[in-house]
Amino acid sequence: MQIFFFSLILCFVLIFSETIQEDKKALLDFDSSSLLHWNKSSSVCDHWTGVTCNGNKDRVVSIRLPGIGFNGLIPPFTISRLSSLKILSLRKNRFIGEFPSDFINLKNLTHLYLQHNRLSGPLPTSLSELKSLKVLDLSNNGFNGSIPSSISGLTSLKVLILANNSFTGEIPDFDLPNLRQIDLSNNKLIGTIPKSLERFQESAFSGNNITERKKQHKTPFGLSQVAFLLILAGACILGVSGLSCMMITCFRKARISAKLRKRDSSSPPSGNWTSRDDNNVEEGGKIIFFGGRNHSFDLDDLLSSSAEILGKSAFGTTYKVAIEDMSTVVVKRLKEVVVGRREFEQQMEIIGMIRHENVTELKAYYYSKDDKLAVYSYYTQGNLFEMLHGNRGMYDRVPLDWDARLRIATGAARGLAKVHEANNGKFIHGNIKSSNIFVDSECYGCIGDLGLTTIMKSLPQTTCITTGYHAPEITDTRRTTQFSDVYSFGVVLLELLTGKSPVSPADSVTSPEKNMDLASWIRSVVVHEWTGEVFDMEILTQSGGFEEEMVEMLQIGLACVAIKQQERPHITQVVKLIEDIRIN
Repeated sequence: MQIFFFSLILCFVLIFSETIQEDKKALLDFDSSSLLHWNKSSSVCDHWTGVTCNGNKDRVVSIRLPGIGFNGLIPPFTISRLSSLKILSLRKNRFIGEFPSDFINLKNLTHLYLQHNRLSGPLPTSLSELKSLKVLDLSNNGFNGSIPSSISGLTSLKVLILANNSFTGEIPDFDLPNLRQIDLSNNKLIGTIPKSLERFQESAFSGNNITERKKQHKTPFGLSQVAFLLILAGACILGVSGLSCMMITCFRKARISAKLRKRDSSSPPSGNWTSRDDNNVEEGGKIIFFGGRNHSFDLDDLLSSSAEILGKSAFGTTYKVAIEDMSTVVVKRLKEVVVGRREFEQQMEIIGMIRHENVTELKAYYYSKDDKLAVYSYYTQGNLFEMLHGNRGMYDRVPLDWDARLRIATGAARGLAKVHEANNGKFIHGNIKSSNIFVDSECYGCIGDLGLTTIMKSLPQTTCITTGYHAPEITDTRRTTQFSDVYSFGVVLLELLTGKSPVSPADSVTSPEKNMDLASWIRSVVVHEWTGEVFDMEILTQSGGFEEEMVEMLQIGLACVAIKQQERPHITQVVKLIEDIRIN
């Protein structure tokens, strides 16, 4: 009996060894020119560029080699020997020839990305044999001929991107019940949009000779269009009039003086908004401007200006202040400042010296016994938290598209890298979260609220624990570091991708655990394979075919939220990785 079990175990070992060795040989045959410099003496699962194995490390399940510089034909009967392969990305290379016919052997393939190559010829009807395929992106090639109607056989398909090719003929009436994104734009297609695809945006079919779809002009209650529009116009006028009356009656402009002048009468604020005077040491102090700028208003002008409360946090209350004849600024009234005047000023001076297009500018600060103020630039676009989560589910919500999210991530990463350069490369933000990332007019992210953790009594460690942004080590050390900043930024990237709150994003279907933070939830979902199931549906319902770019961002985000801080990338590496997602 012992001999039998020993033999059985030996068989399993031999099968395992042969299987992974076969995958290794297939990959080496694919890269016969050694362009990737794979270490032939090491295991294929041991940090081979672009290669991912399954949890048991006995099969290759993912090949991602975008923009490597391959050219010529895709070596036949190499990759197709990876029978467990689920994800294949060879995008942005210079491959030529027709669609590899041997790819039909990849029965487990779920994601295929061949966009931005020089492939040509018709698509084979046998493509329908890839029954597990969920994402197919063949855009920006030279494919021609008609689009095979056999694609309807890909019943698992969710994303179909064939844009910027030379396909001709009519669009097949696909029967794809799971399809949620399609892009056939910029081909040579003719005819009309099939009924099965009418639910998609017209931009998915633009750049073809497609007959404009008929728009049905129906109105409620069976009214004629003219009657309905007249009634609607009347209702709008009444609604606007009523709303105006309510606003005039119920709302008054808040005055920041009522908020900021709540101080001990024995120490009223004094001085004007002038350049710094080092001889000034009285407790009232002056508001200190950066950059040697002259301003034609004083403290009383600021305190009596119209203001609007933007929010409250552990650091204090933030106001939007519209100064008469001046630009709008943001004033943060800091509470529970525990440091003295000199240390406060030193920290403000460091922050004020940080000048970067992706860092919120600290314009001025004020210190007195009872009030500590910080004056910042104002961003009309608001912050990332509002853009991601505000008005979700409302009919008038304008969702962030993927391009905007990528720009926000790029700008915010660059801003954080600049912040970490301050104070001889030792500066720590300490409170990275989506509400502290603001969006400029070009939709790039800008880091705000920096450097306040060292002067406040209520450190963000205590608040971050309840918001899902904190790094695991903060629970024990109670100290923020640049690597904990990277962790928090990684959570922001995951928030951008999923559209979910960092706290308890999981539902009962994907995870039975309660109070699971965003990073833990995503780890639990993708532990076995990379999946698009975590992505925000607001992105996936838009045309564009950016799911692979989103997967790359997901990988970056997960690297940032590594449990061990020594395994997290430096923020400069994060910037490079994000910038490389889209190679111009």
